[in-house]
Amino acid sequence: MTPVSWGGMGLKQLTWVICAWISLAAAALAAGSPTPGSDKRFYEWIDEQGIKHYGDHIPPEYASQEHRVINAQGVEMERTEAQKTPEQLAEEEQRKAAAAERANRDRNLLNSYASVQEIEHLRDQRLALLSDQIKVTGQFLDTLNKKMSGLRVTSTRFKPYSPDPKAPPMTDQLAEDLVRVSSDIITQEDNLREKRSEVAAMSRQFDSDIARFKELKGIH
Repeated sequence: MTPVSWGGMGLKQLTWVICAWISLAAAALAAGSPTPGSDKRFYEWIDEQGIKHYGDHIPPEYASQEHRVINAQGVEMERTEAQKTPEQLAEEEQRKAAAAERANRDRNLLNSYASVQEIEHLRDQRLALLSDQIKVTGQFLDTLNKKMSGLRVTSTRFKPYSPDPKAPPMTDQLAEDLVRVSSDIITQEDNLREKRSEVAAMSRQFDSDIARFKELKGIH
């Protein structure tokens, strides 16, 4: 059977084919005999222009695309989804993983907390702990900066920082102290930035958890 493109038929031709098919089926039913060709199976597919085609086989170039099998009465018997590209498969896996992660998060929220107040209490505890750590780090950083200021003042009595041509060279101990304290300051500044970022991230996470908990519990 040669594939037929109904999408390419004119309105009158298509109407005539449908009416003839219906009349034939009705006559066969009235006579108590099966509709001619009722056991035949046809394939339906759509080409690049969006036109539907029918035939007793699918052209190879459309075999991997979505298509369906219908009987002579136009009833769908089977449907085959289009083969997915590697990118589509990867995207589908990502969606499944994200959905599973959301479901797991929802279970954890419902199993871990009985009320919004419990979440807020835990949030306040953890943020207070981080606030204390930030305070201690800031105090230590102030101490280091003061120490560095003293070392810099001291270093001005030695070469190469002293303008006095008769100034002695800087001692190894002073040089080591300058390098060590400078390194400690950089480390503590990094720690301070990290703790402040952690506070912001934790606040966002708790806000998200509270909003989701309310949604799951139907709290307005």
